[in-house]
Formats: sequence, C-alpha cells, structure tokens
Amino acid sequence: MFNDTIIKAARGEKTDYTPVWFMRQVGRSQPEYNKVKEKYSLMEITHQPELTAYLTATPVDNYDVDAAVLYKDIVSPLAPLGVDVDIKPGVGPVIQNPIRDIKDVEKLGELDPYKDLDYIYKTIEILTKEKLNVPLIGFCGAPFTVASYMIEGGPSKNYHKTKKMMYNQPETWFRLMDKLTDMSIQYLRAQVESGASLIQIFDSWGGALSREDYAYYLSPSMNRIINSVREMDTPVIVFGIGASHLIPEWNTLDMDVIGLDWRTSIDQARELGVKKALQGNLDPALLLADWQVIEDRTKAILDQGRNEAHIFNLGHGVFPEVDPATLKRLTSFVHEYSKGK
Repeated sequence: MFNDTIIKAARGEKTDYTPVWFMRQVGRSQPEYNKVKEKYSLMEITHQPELTAYLTATPVDNYDVDAAVLYKDIVSPLAPLGVDVDIKPGVGPVIQNPIRDIKDVEKLGELDPYKDLDYIYKTIEILTKEKLNVPLIGFCGAPFTVASYMIEGGPSKNYHKTKKMMYNQPETWFRLMDKLTDMSIQYLRAQVESGASLIQIFDSWGGALSREDYAYYLSPSMNRIINSVREMDTPVIVFGIGASHLIPEWNTLDMDVIGLDWRTSIDQARELGVKKALQGNLDPALLLADWQVIEDRTKAILDQGRNEAHIFNLGHGVFPEVDPATLKRLTSFVHEYSKGK
C-alpha cells in the first residue's frame, strides 16, 4: 500500500497523477501544531521524537498529500559544531558567535550525526516504520544559506557581511563551504539510512547571488552534497526563493528536481532547456483567494506540468492564515484533475 508516486515523479518517470506536498505543511496553519506550540518551542519539539513524528505525519492524514516532510529547522545540525544558535519567535535563527575569520571556521567541530542528533533519526525511524504510507522528505539548508546565518548572526535582507567575506576572504569562505558541505553530507546520508526517501536542499537565500558568483562560490559544494545523496539511490530536490536567474546554473548540477518559486512558470523553465523534473509552483498567497481563483491558477500549472515530470507544490511555504480545509481541497483537486491528463 506504499504510495511512491512522488519518487517516480522525481526520477522523471510517468505517474498516474501529479503528486502533491506543501512546504511548511507542518506549521501554524494547523490547529494541532498550534496546540503543541502553546507548550513547546521548535527546538523543544524536535528533541521529542514521538511528538515530532506526530506533527510530521498529521498533514498526511489531514490533507492526503503524497509525502511527509520532517519537522525540524535548517539550523538544527549547527549546535553540535559549536555554534551558539537559537530560534527566536518572529525572528528566526539567531547566532551569538558569528563567523568573522578563518580562525572562527577552524574552531568549528565535526558532526557525529547519530550521536549529536539521535533524536532526529529516532523520529525518522518512528515515521517510516510506524506512521507513514508515503515517502518521507528529509532536508538540509544549502551551504550559502546556512553560512549567511552563521556570518550575519541571523536573518539578513542584503547579505553584505556574507558577500564581503566571500569576496575579500576567499580562503575563509571556501574553508567554511568545505565544513558545511561535509556536515550536510553526513547529516543527509544519516537521514536516508534512517528511512528518508527523498531529500530537499533549501537554498533559500542563494538567489542573492548572481549566476556567475553562484557557479564559482557555491556550485562545487552543491554538487558534492547532491552526488553523495544520489549515490544512495535517493532523489534530490533543490529549491530557492527569488532564484529564477539561477535556473540555468541549477540545470548544470546533478539534482533530480528543480523547485520553482511562483515567479517563473513551468513553461519558462522548460524554455530555458530544463529537462529535469520540476516542483511547484502556486503562489502561496493564492491560498487566501476565492476557490475559483485557486482552481484556475492550479489548472494552468498542471496543464504545463503534465508534459514532463512534475511535483505540485507552492512557490514557498504555507502561511499561518491559510485554512487547512483549503489545502485538503487543493490536494484532492490536483489528484483528480491531473488523472485526466
């Protein structure tokens, strides 16, 4: 009874219908999540495998989506490296000991995934052995995105400190990339070994770089991570915000799936020569619109996507204001409409 439709789509295989999952399908749009958050912070939740597994599985039960996505944050593996990180409500990751030079980089430790993050892998085992009949998506943050938090000390609008280090201290930059790449490989391989069937790399802020800079400063690290996961016969998705100009560069990398935000249509990506599977890309703000508007926009995306491998998703995460009933209705509509394509 295991539903592997999303795995087939990620590999470019023909599917009976378009599979669906939603970024941030576990989150503040869910009453179950909000009830848990009244008692625990994100970090406190993720350290409790049974509770994390419950939250991760709930959207599958509620919406009938074709994949679960592990509930955690992209900075979860940083603390074992010696990074003083916390997630502040309404702010995001905040780091008290930011990276300033190569000495700071060399102070970073190494990740021992099963020892340092045992609670994450226990969660995965609970999910894949007891709770899910769909694939589990594991993930990590891309090296640029994670580095930006480590260098800026928290979220940034312009990434000036990050880019300054990248341009002025290339030795420091590439040493940090090596550290984060090694960490990501260990982290993701352990997720796959524990039961994750698909991996997404969140290159959330990679769009801040030009294609030229991305190719030089980041692509080698990305391909190391991607290929290490794919060696385990596990498909890899890469997704970023405001990264339309990076699509040609991403197309040269070895990922299986390119995730699109809402700024670039599937047809436009295909016109750029992309033959890989595509993921996306309804504007999440449309989930607040009347149903007919949602349906019309979804049809347009599905009409474009069914020509080649496609995974339906949003162009970013679910907003807290979204009615869970809308997500359930949207999932059902995608399944039914795409069966006729």
